[in-house]
Formats: sequence, structure tokens, C-alpha cells
Amino acid sequence: MDPVLRVQARIGQRTLLLATAAVPLTGWTVHAITLHRHLAASRRDPLTGLLRRDAYTARARQALRRHGDSTAVVMVDADHFKQINDTFGHAAGDAVLAAFGARLTAWAGPRAAAGRLGGDEFTVVLHLPAARREQRLAQLVRMLHTPVTLDDGRTIDVAASIGAATPDVIGSRDLTRLQRAADAALYDGKHSGRAVLATAAHAAVPTVNGRRAGRPGTAVWGRAA
Repeated sequence: MDPVLRVQARIGQRTLLLATAAVPLTGWTVHAITLHRHLAASRRDPLTGLLRRDAYTARARQALRRHGDSTAVVMVDADHFKQINDTFGHAAGDAVLAAFGARLTAWAGPRAAAGRLGGDEFTVVLHLPAARREQRLAQLVRMLHTPVTLDDGRTIDVAASIGAATPDVIGSRDLTRLQRAADAALYDGKHSGRAVLATAAHAAVPTVNGRRAGRPGTAVWGRAA
């Protein structure tokens, strides 16, 4: 065989082998990408785009380790949500939840842990230095009290109750303890149109039906009810 033809044949065989070997590699790559997307989707609530409980918890604890006393744990309840469902329908209720998810994400930023705990309950853990707490919590109140416009043009007035807890005030960096204190603060300000920052006393408030009862003597930030 002509030397040139022999070289070409070898090159052709090698190319064929490489191409053949690339087929399963490409298949596994596509599979890996698909699997990654499925895993990422399973970490997030499909309606709001917020993290599910387990993914939220892992990221929230990372934030507490990273930022320490400059971390804030914020609990949020949508106010009068059942009334919205009853009056406008469940599709409208879903639209409100989706809007809350988008607003919490925008407010918290990409490095925060923003999660949906279930129903109309949300939580955010983020870096929030003491000097900015008042301004940022008041901003969140305004965002969550902005009416939601539906696809059909109807507008729904919305509101939320907000409680926040910080390690420097509560005296602990334990996520569970901070969430409970923030929840107690939330119930202090329920339907008030204000964000309530927990005091050390909130960490000791007993639970009532799985939720924590409120206690007076808290700082509140936001707009009047």
C-alpha cells in the first residue's frame, strides 16, 4: 500500500475510534447535566423559586458560620392569605406566593438563604450589619406591602408580618433558636405593618400550637398598619 494511503487509513481509523469513544462520553455528559438540573430543581420550591427546607437549612447555617453576629434570621408570614384564596381563587393565591418569593429573592440577594417553609411561611438568613438593620427591614416591609397585579389586570392588596432575630441580641448562633425568636417577634407584630426585631426575651417564649407566642418590649420598623 502507498505510504500516504497507509497514513490516511490510520488517521481515519483513529478518528473513527475517537468519534466512537465520544458518543458515550457525550451521553454521560448530557445525563450529568440533566441530573444536575433535576437536583437543583429538587432543592427549590417550584412555585416561588425559594429553597426547600433542607437546602435552606444548609445554606442558612453556612451564612451564620460565615457572618456570625452580623447575620439576621428573618421570618415572614403572608397576612390574610386564606382571604385572598377565598376571594380571588387559588390561582391568584399562587400568584401572590410567587410574587413574595421574587421579592424576597430580590431583597435578600444571591448569597442569602431564602426559603419557603410551607404554605405562606418564608424565611431568609442573610448578612445584615447592625447599622443597616432598620433601613433594610423597613425596605422589606414596603416591598411585601406592594399590591400584586394578576395577569388579568386585577390588583390584590397584600401584606406580611415580619420578625427578625440576630445572634448579637439573642446571644446564640444556633439557627433553630434564632428562628424561634424571630417567629416570636413576628407574632408580636402580627398584622401591624411593621418588622419586629426580637429581644433576648423572645428566645424563652413558650410555644403555642407549634408557634411561639409574642411578648412585648420589641423594636419595630416599617410603616403604620
